[in-house]
This record gives sequence, C-alpha cells and structure tokens, in this order.
Amino acid sequence: MSHSPKFWAVVPAAGVGKRMNADRPKQYLPLAGKTVIEQTLTSLLRAEVFSAISVAISAEDPYWPELAIAKHSQVVTAPGGRERADSVLSGLMVLGGQAEERDWVLVHDAARPCLTSHDIHRLINTLMDDPVGGILALPSHDTLKDVQSQTIFGTLDRSHVWRALTPQMFRYGMLRAALQAAAGNPAVTDEASALELQGWQPKIVEGRPDNIKITRPEDLPLAQFYLQQAQWGEQA
Repeated sequence: MSHSPKFWAVVPAAGVGKRMNADRPKQYLPLAGKTVIEQTLTSLLRAEVFSAISVAISAEDPYWPELAIAKHSQVVTAPGGRERADSVLSGLMVLGGQAEERDWVLVHDAARPCLTSHDIHRLINTLMDDPVGGILALPSHDTLKDVQSQTIFGTLDRSHVWRALTPQMFRYGMLRAALQAAAGNPAVTDEASALELQGWQPKIVEGRPDNIKITRPEDLPLAQFYLQQAQWGEQA
C-alpha cells in the first residue's frame, strides 16, 4: 500500500547578497521586527504542511546560530554550497534519511519573505497529482527586449515569457537526480532548469506579485509594506 507523499521544504541560504551593499548577508537584514530569513521561515511554517524545513547555511555564517528559529523543532541545518544548486542538493541530502523518493520538496528562496500560505497551498493542490511538478511564476506585463552590448536586437513575444518565482515543487528523488546530473552547469539558475535539462517539462502555477525577492536596498521597504498589509488583512 503506497503512503500519501509528505511535503518538505528546502531553503538555500548560503549567499552573501553583494548587491545590497550591507554589512551582512541580505537574509539577516532587519525586516518588520525580525530578520529577512526569520520572516521567510515563519511564512513556510505558518502553512502547516511541511514535515521539516532544511536550511542550507554557509559554514562560516555567524548569524544563523544566534536565531531562535534555527532551533525550531521542524528546522534542520544543512551545509551550504558554492552555488544555489549545491546548497539545494545539500539540503536534500540532509533530508535523505526521512524523505521518500516520491515525496514532494518545495524549494524557496531565503530572500522571499512575503510568501503567503495561500500560494503554498495553491501550488501543492494544483501539482500534487502531476508527474513532474512545477513552480510559482508570474506572466510578464513589460515589453521585453533582446539586448547585447547595450543594443536592442529585437523584441521578445511576452505572451510566452513568465518570471520564475519560488517555491518550486518537485519529487524528492527526481529533483535530487536532476541536480546531481547538472552539477557545475551554469545554466542551472533554479530547480526547474535542472529538470528541464533532463527533458522534463515543469508546470506553471500563477503566483502573487507581492512574492518579491529582496535583491537591492529599495526592496526592503516594499517587503515591509507587503508584510504589514498581510498582517492587517489577517486582523480585519
């Protein structure tokens, strides 16, 4: 008798966030009374679907051990890697003793603190019977240019272009194998691209536009605004 698949989360958090021009990695910058990564992990825990959340942390990271959420019973720490794909694979390996091959893994950026439980459940409910899985994404509303050396070579058909978000949801065994096969490939910028290289075709689930990634200093006040709006919505 086959068991119902469990759901696990992996959060790669070994990056340094150079574009923030801050004195610490962006996941540890203050945001609405917590750090960015605390807000992100709180958003995942709030969904109440994950058996555990594996967080990949750099070995020389002095900030993570100081956070109370690092000791949460559902949070486990994995060694971070050089690239995002390395950290995700490390996070998967730490779950290896518990996760089954057909369990689902949702990989989420540490710097996306505004994720809602609604989007997590929508992703899961849409894809849980899919043979491959897929990602949250947004259709592009901007006109997109093909540019080389600051010169426009053409205009892309934006009806075919979506912006990849996270979480990205795939079977544990399939994702692990795809990342192992793609080790060192610079084309792997997210989990879906690793699956694509293996010939799989992940699905798209439209997400919310407030699921922003904190990349530059001006993203922090915007994230704070979205978090406050969400809190007011819960209280209303």
